[in-house]
Amino acid sequence: MSNPQGTGFYWDERCFWHAGGNYAMTMPLGGHVQPLAAGGLPENPETKRRLRNLMEVSGITGDLRMQGAPAASREDLLRIHPQDYLDKFKAMSDAGGGELGLRTPFAQGGYEIAALSAGLAKQALTDVLRGDVRNAYALSRPPGHHCLPDWPNGFCLMANIAIAIEAARAEGLAGRIAVVDWDVHHGNGTEAIYYDRDDVLTISMHQERNYPLDTGDFEARGEGPGLGCNINIPLPPGTGHTGYLEVMERIVLPALRSYRPDAIVVACGFDAGIFDPIARMLCTAETFGVMTGQLMQVADELCEGRLLLVHEGGYSEVYVPFCGHRVLEVLSGSDHVVPDPMASTVAIRQPNARFDAFLSEQITEMAEALSLSAETLG
Repeated sequence: MSNPQGTGFYWDERCFWHAGGNYAMTMPLGGHVQPLAAGGLPENPETKRRLRNLMEVSGITGDLRMQGAPAASREDLLRIHPQDYLDKFKAMSDAGGGELGLRTPFAQGGYEIAALSAGLAKQALTDVLRGDVRNAYALSRPPGHHCLPDWPNGFCLMANIAIAIEAARAEGLAGRIAVVDWDVHHGNGTEAIYYDRDDVLTISMHQERNYPLDTGDFEARGEGPGLGCNINIPLPPGTGHTGYLEVMERIVLPALRSYRPDAIVVACGFDAGIFDPIARMLCTAETFGVMTGQLMQVADELCEGRLLLVHEGGYSEVYVPFCGHRVLEVLSGSDHVVPDPMASTVAIRQPNARFDAFLSEQITEMAEALSLSAETLG
């Protein structure tokens, strides 16, 4: 192991039991929309369960500090979500489940599972900040980065990362936190919570106009004290390995160095992966591994290696486990390596040089525009 305190891995079987929804992919059932034989929404337990299974089979669990965590408390939740939202969610959960927002169905007990998901993120960040682990991964489900304080959407019922950050701040463990969101969808919930604040830097790199359709514009930079502390990096469909790494090198890492956070939290979605059913990006397992290494290096440079990845989206049951395993290999320094079985074919399917050159021009424009307000991150 390359990190003496070890890499924490936070999970709970009950998170796999989150369920609900009369959907076929993202379409409500009815009319001409026929039910799917294998379930409803793309956000289902299998991507997460198969990652956990692969970890067991590979033996990497022996190189991680595998642990659970208590659910986030009512006090934790109230720092982000208003009481009336929590009360309505709890009552509906107790009565058998339902749906509060957009594509956020849940079954009986859904409230408790969502609080548990947030609790995994909270405990992981707390342990990283206290130095109990060097870095960590929270296998949170349901996800959280789309959830607004009073309106859940995009499969997200509670704002897991924001709940974790505010709990850590309440304990005096951190001042400035940076959130890097590489989920393929815009992290609109995290953005909304911190849009007018300068104590959290939010960076979202996402497929432009995927979800939500009305947020994620490059021009949205924050407001008031938060002006300059929100960075959106909308990318065209088809962006692959080279494009993502260039974005990291030219925009994300410089922004982190300018901001100098006490810890870095990643909204770790794998739906930019090449086989995702509801996105059109071309990232590979190695893309996610390299980005993890880049963030580990800058975390070592800026904040004594304090880095947490919180699981968000990613809906290819076959490919997500290999992406997640690659991240954990890099994060922990484990010798239990699982080769990407699709490595040769995903390499062939990468964008050509002309596309990468076109994208590089866009990245240059964004990097130059952001440099004009870099002093606001200091």
